[in-house]
Amino acid sequence: MNKKLSTLSFALIALSAGGCNPQSKAEDRGPQRPVLVASAHYAAAQNRREFACSIRPRVESDLGFRVSGKVLKRLVEVGQRVRAGDVLALLDDTDFKLQKEQADAELAAANASLAQSGADEKRAETLRKDGWMAQAGLDRARAAAQESRGRKERGAKAVELARNSLDYAKLRADADGVITATSIEPGQVVAAGQSAMRLAHAGELEAAVALPESFVEEARLGEAKLYLWSNPQKLYRAKLRELSPSADAATRNFAARFTILDPDPQIQIGMSATLAVASSDQAPALSVPLSAIYDDGNGPGLWRVDSEGRLELVKVAMRRYDSTSALVQGPVNEGDRIVVLGVQKLDAGQRVRIVER
Repeated sequence: MNKKLSTLSFALIALSAGGCNPQSKAEDRGPQRPVLVASAHYAAAQNRREFACSIRPRVESDLGFRVSGKVLKRLVEVGQRVRAGDVLALLDDTDFKLQKEQADAELAAANASLAQSGADEKRAETLRKDGWMAQAGLDRARAAAQESRGRKERGAKAVELARNSLDYAKLRADADGVITATSIEPGQVVAAGQSAMRLAHAGELEAAVALPESFVEEARLGEAKLYLWSNPQKLYRAKLRELSPSADAATRNFAARFTILDPDPQIQIGMSATLAVASSDQAPALSVPLSAIYDDGNGPGLWRVDSEGRLELVKVAMRRYDSTSALVQGPVNEGDRIVVLGVQKLDAGQRVRIVER
């Protein structure tokens, strides 16, 4: 009986000793698991985004008549190139001609009145000098002459205004460019200042684009390049010139204008293009495949394989996700071997068989 109790006690002690051991090592659970690894390499982080944009002129102005009237004729069409001073549209100038004739008549009457009052003033001065007229009579003659001079000046200004109104009945281009829109037709009555046409000024061209809120700061410092949808092989350099201080209420995007630094005749107003903006950060970062990221509930990490082939989970900080990769920072050294496939099936301390990528 004592012999049986001794044997049983020995077995219980052996089992107890086995249960008190630390957690069994992963390599004792079976054959070594093969893992695909890649060497860690740090480089300057680059964030590159592409946006659809359209080619627009830097200056695009709405033109309108400076006087009210009825449109008599429109002389240009959308897409037509014009030069500064070209007549684009005409108003019915019948009333403006009548106003000019009326002003001319008023000026002629003012000149005649001034001639008469001026002669009266000289005679009054002579009579007063010889003592044949009182001072009051001389003052009245001088006042009449002064009034005639003012009337002549008012008449001259009225003639100038009538002449300007007659000229304003012709809508002229104020710069070389292309007509991009028209909003008047013959027979239409327009008000002074009403938009009649839109003129895209010749010269500097820009790319108009909407930037997302998360990319505004990168766009300020990044390098921009542009290619036309009609010719994707040709790249053009661009530079940010204007960025809206507030986001669009509907899209929450920021309107931006990029100046095209090296345009050529292939670039035309209204073309569609793609703007690529790449920004480089000063701090280096590690780019790894998305399959290399392992999150155990305490934050993202990477499996690092040491010199003995054992696994170690290294916590990292995420900087950016892309479609197939992630940009991370953490205590990973240059050249460390990182597991890039099958990370969900691994355990810390497990010995693995390395398969180089």
